[in-house]
Amino acid sequence: MNVTVQTKTYALPPVDRAEALRYAGCPGADGELEEILENSIELINEKLSPRVCWSTLPVTLTGKRCDFGAFSVDSADLAESLSGCTRAVVFAATVGVDADRLIIRYGRLLPSRGVMLSAVADERIEALCDEFCSEFGSVRPRFSPGYGDLPLETQQDIFALLSCEKHIGLTLNQSLLMSPTKSVTAIFGLE
Repeated sequence: MNVTVQTKTYALPPVDRAEALRYAGCPGADGELEEILENSIELINEKLSPRVCWSTLPVTLTGKRCDFGAFSVDSADLAESLSGCTRAVVFAATVGVDADRLIIRYGRLLPSRGVMLSAVADERIEALCDEFCSEFGSVRPRFSPGYGDLPLETQQDIFALLSCEKHIGLTLNQSLLMSPTKSVTAIFGLE
């Protein structure tokens, strides 16, 4: 199957501070914590390279079998999410390796700053995915490998399909972990 892979670089919306604090495990921020949050936002924003690559594929469902033409996977949960769809978007997104480097550096020097930087980067990758998905109008919720009964090994199919390293600098190791770590792969149905 001949597949077209598209790529795009994004400008992200402002940081949702409450969401970043939720990722950091903090119910709210005042005083010193608020200063750490604001500084972390400033530091991370200087290091982001938000990029997405994707392909829109036909999808055929037979029981729990989801066939995208280029690859297929057995997942009752994904099949339920895609029910009624004839097309799906398979994508990979990352905020880039510089965010990882910053988190590691501060994690060694100032652990509290490292935790907050990681939380802000988590909010940023989710914001990137939301921004990307919103461009398609009415879509089903995104479904990532390892969620529900969708095998984590589906990462290999997504990486092979999208040539993630070539298009957005995203790699997958033998343990199926992505680098940069603040990255997402997912599938969503088009309504």
